[in-house]
Amino acid sequence: MTRIELLAPAGNMEKLRMAIIYGADAVYIGGEKFGLRASAGNFDMEEIKEAVKFVHENNKRLFVTVNIIPHNEDFIGLPEYLKELEDAGVDAIIFSDPGVYLAAKESVPDMELHLSTQANNTNYRSAEFWHKQGVKRIVLARELSFEEITEIVEKSPKDLEFEAFVHGAMCMSYSGRCLLSNYMVGRDANKGECAHPCRYKYYLVEERRPGQYMPIEEDERGAYIFNSKDLCMIEYIPELVKAGITSFKIEGRMKSAYYVASVVRAYRMAIDSYLADPKNYVFKQEWLEEFSKASHREFSTGFFNNKPDSTGQVYDSSAYVRDYAFIGLVLDYNEETGIATVEQRNKMVIGDEIEIIGPKRDMFAQKLEKMWNDEGEEIESAPHPQMIVKIKMTKPVARFDILRRERKDGE
Repeated sequence: MTRIELLAPAGNMEKLRMAIIYGADAVYIGGEKFGLRASAGNFDMEEIKEAVKFVHENNKRLFVTVNIIPHNEDFIGLPEYLKELEDAGVDAIIFSDPGVYLAAKESVPDMELHLSTQANNTNYRSAEFWHKQGVKRIVLARELSFEEITEIVEKSPKDLEFEAFVHGAMCMSYSGRCLLSNYMVGRDANKGECAHPCRYKYYLVEERRPGQYMPIEEDERGAYIFNSKDLCMIEYIPELVKAGITSFKIEGRMKSAYYVASVVRAYRMAIDSYLADPKNYVFKQEWLEEFSKASHREFSTGFFNNKPDSTGQVYDSSAYVRDYAFIGLVLDYNEETGIATVEQRNKMVIGDEIEIIGPKRDMFAQKLEKMWNDEGEEIESAPHPQMIVKIKMTKPVARFDILRRERKDGE
């Protein structure tokens, strides 16, 4: 069976570590320049070196996005930046623009090149063209069906790799090429500054009735006509593999470490289960339930099962579903006492029903019965961000295990 790569996003070092620890085969990050996530916690060059070291120590790979759609001035410093990435040991760069491609071939001719989804590759002839230019991998456009992807793979060179987004936010514009943000608030989506106006509330105004704002749906709060559901393909692991996709990509460099860990963990379990025994593979609902406890919008299958209809949009709200709170990260565990040292991430109180997940453990639940501060004093609650507490556990835990609880009313 072909090895499937699980590729995870990382907006900072903590997210990168959690992605690798929870099962990602590779991570993609953005530098401080030339990427499409200006608001993400992008990496400076020293952090990129640190990230490469950690990833390679774990026998994983690291890719850096250089997928800006550049104007003339954006090429200033690009060759030097690419050379720094190569010297740092980055495994590949992800690009979308032919000008960036030329700069890479001139300054880092041996660097592995991946064509970004921003290049909206939707056919096998385009894939063939880029392969002839030396591109190792195509990140397919999100607007493709299983049938189209299968044909592209079958008609492409056998040594050309194909990557596809399988989970995360969907853009309402074709392959992310959107002008709304620039037009409405002067922030260029194609230079990493998208304000996400697709998530705004909209009303309909007829030109001869100024001031009369009519909701497009029967909802007094307005309508979210561009508000795409999140992509979720965990129920389609066999179909993704059979289509010829070898890298399953998760979206979300701006999402939390908890989101990254829980989504990676669920896909890791599903992929490993399928690859271990494809003929007898059975999807487990618990995998879907697992990452549904992280912040998300409603799910859809995007374009994989052909063009989405009206059910691919959310009309009544642009809010995320946030039913569970990430309350703590295990730093250490004493097997003799059964006490864990935990870094608090959200308020927890004695009596809370909590759940614990880890990269190599089944989820278990317990009641929070005893807790101490870092001075050894027994406490009733941990209200302060990132305070260190000791917690009595009913089962053994390990470093990087996550504590969560169901959100309370008003949170």
